[in-house]
Amino acid sequence: MATRLNPYLSFRDNARQAMDFYHAAFGGELTRSTFAELHASDDPAEGEKIMHSMLETPNGLTLMCADTPNGMAYNPGDNISVSLSGDDEAELRGYWDKLTEGANIAEPLEKAPWGDTFGMFTDKFGINWLVNIAGQPQQ
Repeated sequence: MATRLNPYLSFRDNARQAMDFYHAAFGGELTRSTFAELHASDDPAEGEKIMHSMLETPNGLTLMCADTPNGMAYNPGDNISVSLSGDDEAELRGYWDKLTEGANIAEPLEKAPWGDTFGMFTDKFGINWLVNIAGQPQQ
């Protein structure tokens, strides 16, 4: 899989409705997973929140989004990040190493509950980044 660079939107608790709206506007294939499905929260009240959603259109547009857990800050206007994702670990770790110079690392680049390697940071210019290195497919 080629490395992908795309916007990643954050919502407090309406990512499902937002992605349904964008899906109606752009078409394409919409996938989503909840916090409960990915075993990513111990808070039952957050189980149906969207942990990750991706819209891929036939003409190559990709949009990702998620709901923000209650324990994390949510500031409308600051709720967009840049996502780097793919399966080339050396390439993505290289970007991580360069982009995190002077950055505030929110989540270290390490194994995530869903099986991929994931990290989050805010670069020295105030831009939020997500890096996801695809794990081996489960059999």
